[in-house]
Amino acid sequence: MKLKFQVSGMTCAACSARVEKVTSRVDGVRKAEVNLLAGTMQVEAESRDTAERIIRAVRDAGYDAALDGEKPKQASQAPAEAAQKEMKVRILGSGISLLALMYFTMGHMVGLPLPGWYTGLENAMVAALLQFFLTLPAVYLNRGYYSRGLKALWHRSPNMDSLIAVGSLAALIYGVAALFCIGWGMGHGDWDMVERYRQNLYFESAAMILTLITLGKYLETRAKGRTGDAIRSLMDLSPKTAMVRRGEKTLQIPVEQVAVGDVVLVRSGGSIPVDGTVLEGRASVDQSALTGESVPVEKGPGDTVCAATINTEGYLELRADKVGQDTTLAQVIRMVEEAGRKDFGSSDSM
Repeated sequence: MKLKFQVSGMTCAACSARVEKVTSRVDGVRKAEVNLLAGTMQVEAESRDTAERIIRAVRDAGYDAALDGEKPKQASQAPAEAAQKEMKVRILGSGISLLALMYFTMGHMVGLPLPGWYTGLENAMVAALLQFFLTLPAVYLNRGYYSRGLKALWHRSPNMDSLIAVGSLAALIYGVAALFCIGWGMGHGDWDMVERYRQNLYFESAAMILTLITLGKYLETRAKGRTGDAIRSLMDLSPKTAMVRRGEKTLQIPVEQVAVGDVVLVRSGGSIPVDGTVLEGRASVDQSALTGESVPVEKGPGDTVCAATINTEGYLELRADKVGQDTTLAQVIRMVEEAGRKDFGSSDSM
């Protein structure tokens, strides 16, 4: 059977590859396919009981998953608006921290005045501690890079978060080591050591890495959100139910239960649920959602119609030729998803 999961915490193509890999190793899983753009995963499994093991494996890998319709515990892959709002807070906080750091570390290069308590060799420890404490807000706000990146590194599946975590941590740890060296030098009168390490603090580098990466991810999330909205809009075009004639009975059933060969009835104003061939009736069909045609097209016996087009006026009885994932609409959605996956996947791997 097929299971669909919502997966959160993925940020690049390496992340989606990791999720696919750990899911494929779960007993009972035949195939797993992750869509990074949509934050979803399609799994072919032996039974629904496998879902809990899949979710556990994905969480152990440093991500989160939930069956479609349920909400993952992590909020990083919440709706695009929530994700962008959270990133805005991080960018604002990190940006303020970075600007303050840049003023104290590089302001003198452009002629900005620095306070007397900050300058001079005797104030080296004050200056170093100030830079350290100004870096902490950016580190705290973007701590997710460390939890995801280091966990992926531990599992020997490094991703872009691992690179961010290692780069910023290297600058941060070196700065902390320099703090101790400055303290040692001041305590033992080794002013050459104090001067050397006072000039080689890299706290602003750690803050800059985190802030600029977050800004880039925010812009990427906006682009993903627009593409995701387009996909959801296409999916919303398809009706949820269909009127089907089986034998002497006319039934209203979920569109997923429509089978090839069923006779589908579409009244005026209704949306056509499947691709099919008109058997009886005549109607004006609005195909603008798929073809862009602004004027409805007349359809009669023998003509073909597509799912998600609208019967604006008239009555149609049609034979279902393509249903579910075989319809023209489903193929369009797959192409949009694939295009988005390739675009964002290539940008993440750069």
